[in-house]
Amino acid sequence: MELVKVQGYKQTRAWEWARSSWLGEWARACRSCKRELWGWVQCEQVTFPDLKQLTESIEALGASASQHGDGDTDAPIFLLSTGWRAGSTLLQRVLVTDSRLLLWGEPMGEMTLASKITQIVNDSLSPLNLELWRSQGDLTSSSLATSWIANLYPPGSDFRSALRGLFDRWLGEPARRNGFARWGFKEVRFGASEAALLNWLYPHAKFVVISRHPYECYRSLSDSGWPVYFRYPGVRMNSAARFARYWNGLALSWSELPEGFPCFHIKYEDLISGKVDFRKLESWLGLEIREGVALSASVGGTATRSKLSWHERLIIGHEAEPGMRALGYTK
Repeated sequence: MELVKVQGYKQTRAWEWARSSWLGEWARACRSCKRELWGWVQCEQVTFPDLKQLTESIEALGASASQHGDGDTDAPIFLLSTGWRAGSTLLQRVLVTDSRLLLWGEPMGEMTLASKITQIVNDSLSPLNLELWRSQGDLTSSSLATSWIANLYPPGSDFRSALRGLFDRWLGEPARRNGFARWGFKEVRFGASEAALLNWLYPHAKFVVISRHPYECYRSLSDSGWPVYFRYPGVRMNSAARFARYWNGLALSWSELPEGFPCFHIKYEDLISGKVDFRKLESWLGLEIREGVALSASVGGTATRSKLSWHERLIIGHEAEPGMRALGYTK
């Protein structure tokens, strides 16, 4: 029995030595390379709601945001990010140093509610049904019972109000109930199309977008070991290829916004190096920001490696190159 214990102990020590040696590192690198390359082969194509089609659909509904500006003073702030580990939580903490503001953090994020609503509005109605809707008779007419009412819709403005009511009741009212005059949320899964939908619902909303180099984002995300989902349970960020395709789609989307869209872009690299003009940002948002309070506290931090492996850089550099170029990042 004692001999068996000694042999087992020696085997354990030998195994621990092998794992910590160059041989163990090489074996782990090989497994990682195989996993990432196989994930690249299997990775599905990523599609986002089309911003041009969404705009046309909103116009077809006859309920543009400009029709609802009078008397509407609600000005939520939406902090959006090009994916995970881009510094959105740090910037969220900076913004809420104004005690009047509450920014919810990725509320029900894995449900991607705003993305699904955006897709619904994006799909719109057929030209035939739109025409039937526009030419429908007087709802107060006595002939309603003898008219063609198979397609009878309320006005588009009521549809818009109903969608806005979801966000008001879900996110706005709880913030006000807790004493906050301003509200909003931060999210890492939304791009320009979701921003356009929110801007349709809230004409006075402001959008702050934060980005970070995708190499550094994925290094922090993969080192964390967190089970991160774009949508639960079907879309998990479990490979460099999948992460890069989502990062690229989000990054590219911001270049599609029309001129004058209320958007303020911040790079994480500028945030941590003190290059962000917070006085300009707070004036634009109507806040009083005390960035020193939030930036003085170190919260989080998950990266353990000094850099990505060659195969991770290869995959991300290939898949995210258009988005990197659009946001001013290089390989």
